[in-house]
Parts: sequence; structure tokens; C-alpha cells
Amino acid sequence: MLRVGVIDSGPGPDDRAEDARVFMADGSAIPARPDRLGHGTAVAAIIRRACPGAAIIHAQVFDDRPVTSALRVAAALRWFGAMGEARPQVICMSLGLAADRAPLRRACEALVAGGAVLVAAHPARGAPCFPAAYPGVIAATGDARCGWDDLSQLAPALFGAWCNSPEHGPPGMGGASLGAARIAGHLAAIMARTGRLDEPAAIAALAARAIHHGPERKCGHG
Repeated sequence: MLRVGVIDSGPGPDDRAEDARVFMADGSAIPARPDRLGHGTAVAAIIRRACPGAAIIHAQVFDDRPVTSALRVAAALRWFGAMGEARPQVICMSLGLAADRAPLRRACEALVAGGAVLVAAHPARGAPCFPAAYPGVIAATGDARCGWDDLSQLAPALFGAWCNSPEHGPPGMGGASLGAARIAGHLAAIMARTGRLDEPAAIAALAARAIHHGPERKCGHG
């Protein structure tokens, strides 16, 4: 069974909470609590819609506010890395931190070196954020041009996807974080059909499916 790791706000009612862990600021881990933000639940639902057979494994790094730390995310990544053959094939981080931190960078490097595919949220424009800016991590954002099945390639390792924008869905959560979930869902569905991919092969698979290239053009008036 294809496994997808979700580093976010924890499991929702449709998820196997007994397989989830919450990672604390000191690096310790305890059984996960129910999702208090609803964001991890939304991310998992997008991935499950894209790849219904995927097993979602939650690593909880948000509590009751959408704020976390590089240490908590790094601890979650190390937990996935320690699973060996049971490690998720795709790891989705619908989050971005402003500063480069050595523990987070090293945790990403170790998983990429081991063949895992990491997807992280990144704004379509603006300053780099982490872990999306690290080499080997696929950066993902929302793109209002994209319907559910569409992809855009904005840079060699930056892809855009459906993100529940007003053009395609009702008001609610949206933006780069849901775009990252949709990219992870695309990759999960591809791997369910073709088998495990490493990062270069995953980028090639996404690029081959992209129907838009370059950033969205903003239209002005006057």
C-alpha cells in the first residue's frame, strides 16, 4: 500500500489516529491529538481524493495555532526516516518557515538521499521559504489556472496545482498549502500506478503533465 506522510495539524475523523504522533518543541513525541485547526484534515482529504488507496500517516507539528518550529518539523521528518521500508513514499509539508535552520535542512537531506519524495508549500512569488527552498525538495503552490487534474510548472522544481481558489471551488482554505497537498496527491496517484519514484523522476513526471508554464499573469485595470 502506498504511504503518504502528512506533517501538519494532525489526524481528522477519517484518519488512523493510532498511527499518528505529535512532535513537541523539545523533540519528544507522544500520541497525536485530534486536529484542532482542521488543516491537516483538509490536506489528508485532498490526498485521499487523488489517491483513494493511500495510507495517510500524520505527524502533528501544529497545536491550536498555525505556528510551528523547524525543530518540530525536523523531528517529524526523522521519525519518518526511521521507519525503514515502511517509510512514506511521499511526504507532504503544507507549511513554510522564513529561516533556514540546520536541523531541518539535515533532516530533509537525509530523506532525499534515501530516495523519499518531499513536497513543501512555497508562495508562487516572494522570498524563499523552507523546507521548499532546499535542494531535492519539490516546491508547490496554488495556481488559479489549474482545475483538479491540471498542473503548472513555474520553475524547474516549483509546480502549481488546484488549491480551492474561488475560480474552482467554494470559499475556504486555499493557497500554497492546499496546492502542496494537491501536488502530493498527484505524486501519490502516479506512484500508485508506476511504483516508487525518487525526486528527479518525480519532477520529470510532474513536468510531463504540466499544461501551464511560467507564472500566472496578473491583470490590472486603468
